[in-house]
Amino acid sequence: MMRESLLTLLLSSTYTVTIMTLNTKPGPIIYTINATDRTLGRVASEAAHALLGKRSVHFAKNQALLITVIIENASKLHLTTRRTEGKVYTHYTGYPGGLRKMNMNEMIVKKGIEDVVKKTVDGMIPRNKLRKPRMKNLIVNA
Repeated sequence: MMRESLLTLLLSSTYTVTIMTLNTKPGPIIYTINATDRTLGRVASEAAHALLGKRSVHFAKNQALLITVIIENASKLHLTTRRTEGKVYTHYTGYPGGLRKMNMNEMIVKKGIEDVVKKTVDGMIPRNKLRKPRMKNLIVNA
């Protein structure tokens, strides 16, 4: 009898459940990645994963945590000639006929290996309002 009345009470009434996200502010975290004899994609993937905060217990998808990622020895990355000659970066200037193409060798000579690594990591970060604050925390040392 009591069980049936409790069941009808639960079924007939409406409950509001409030879910709160606790915003804790952790201290700054620094990750160092040694790129010696590692491929570009694997280093960039590890850096992007850390920049997103997924290696932290304080991960929240709506916040950019104070995480700094330092990639050391970028000049010692393992890059094959097939990759450096075959990978083409394109850039559109906004004018008719303004599609500019540059392969990875030209990019390394013109802008340096640091920009190649940053561009690779940048392509692995989601395109939203937190992209710029996250990318500011990436430091690449040759």
